Amino acid sequence: MKNVLTVIPLVLISLLFLSPAQANGNENSNPTAASNQSNFVPGELLVQFRADATDEDEARVLGKINGEALEHIRTQPMISEGQGNLVLVHFQPDLPQNAAIKLLKDDPAIEFAEPNWIYTRQATVNDTYYTNGSLWGMYGDAIASPKNEYGSQTNEAWLAGCTGSNSVYVGIIDEGIQYTHPELLANAWTNGSESVNGSDDDGNGYIDDIHGWDFDANNNTIYDGGSKGTVDNHGTHVTGTIGAKGGNSQGVAGVNWNVTYISAKFLGRRGGTLANAVKAVDYLTDLKARHGLNIVATNNSWGGGGFSQALLDAINRGGDAGILFIAAAGNGGSDGVGDNNDTTSNYPSNYQCTSNGKDYDCVIAVAAITSNGSKASFSNYGAATVDLGAPGSGIWSTTAYNKYSSYSGTSMATPHVTGAAALYASKNPSATAAQIKAAILEKTIPTISLSGKTVTGGRLNVGEFCQ
Repeated sequence: MKNVLTVIPLVLISLLFLSPAQANGNENSNPTAASNQSNFVPGELLVQFRADATDEDEARVLGKINGEALEHIRTQPMISEGQGNLVLVHFQPDLPQNAAIKLLKDDPAIEFAEPNWIYTRQATVNDTYYTNGSLWGMYGDAIASPKNEYGSQTNEAWLAGCTGSNSVYVGIIDEGIQYTHPELLANAWTNGSESVNGSDDDGNGYIDDIHGWDFDANNNTIYDGGSKGTVDNHGTHVTGTIGAKGGNSQGVAGVNWNVTYISAKFLGRRGGTLANAVKAVDYLTDLKARHGLNIVATNNSWGGGGFSQALLDAINRGGDAGILFIAAAGNGGSDGVGDNNDTTSNYPSNYQCTSNGKDYDCVIAVAAITSNGSKASFSNYGAATVDLGAPGSGIWSTTAYNKYSSYSGTSMATPHVTGAAALYASKNPSATAAQIKAAILEKTIPTISLSGKTVTGGRLNVGEFCQ
């Protein structure tokens, strides 16, 4: 069975498209309430078994719902240490979702059972005319030209000689990426532990994952748009903001002119599933934990569905390994003011990863601002749940195939912050994830439109990272 997780890019085309998944983003671990939502894959559950559960326990549990195991999500021993199997289960469609969860939740072999949530690209695509190359989001207020005080101040870091390092890695959990784009090719990850030989040379469970992995199609092809660029625009756009090559006299420049990005594609034409999102997060955690890649952050410009313990567990594993999970606050509501994430939870940005004794929360939630400093009308906010704002309206970046486009959305704000995390790490190679997050939040510039709307009350300020 094909498992689909719908995730939408937060992009603007003059209309704001809001998925039901995002509109109903309240935290909800109650199985009865969860069953009243339609934003999950019918007939599927993610079931977390306890560490001491046996094969006999698994068979008995599946028998309760006349179910079958479609997939054991985690096989990496260093990732799943201390936990039992996480299993994607199919059950008979004549059994209601809430009834299936009730049958399992009190079983002594089960930690939790939850819907296989559907995520969507929360995208607003903007066709307003912009001059190609007018990257206001990268501008600062201390430069004669170009200049915009509400930009991320990134060009001030560039002038100080701070343009990033290819020894710093970021994971792009999103659609695929046209990694051959002239602006992106130089910074694409090439897995030196793999050869294209049909074998899993590095032992991570993925054959020939040269530039990353497509969890939606379960193959190593991270770009599916061909020469017509029919898909993977959102993932390519996000990547360009983080790491398009700068100083090459063409197109755009990312926050980092030098960085290494890895694609963990889980969004396909119909979105992406919770199960594939968990695998994508764990894939990058494994590359850091077992293979030593210096992955400092993942970019997560997607949302939808309700609370998921399985996804939170995966985010926590990444946080334990020192990986920040930087997430879009969401494009909420149709009333032009966005949703308050303090009262209407938006996932994954509302997660807090503080388990296993961590002294920091590895999640950074990002709102979008416009070029005049206003909170973007579509952007969600939250005095307790959204950390800061970043440029997210009229953002030019790379798209497939070898193109450039202007998009708007919290999807576009988020990679500015992910890029900032990578840039800070390039200048401060011994910094921990907690220190990188603290630097990003402490250096924000107070902004009236974000006062009482975000934790910091301010907007991204990259300019001080290299002083």
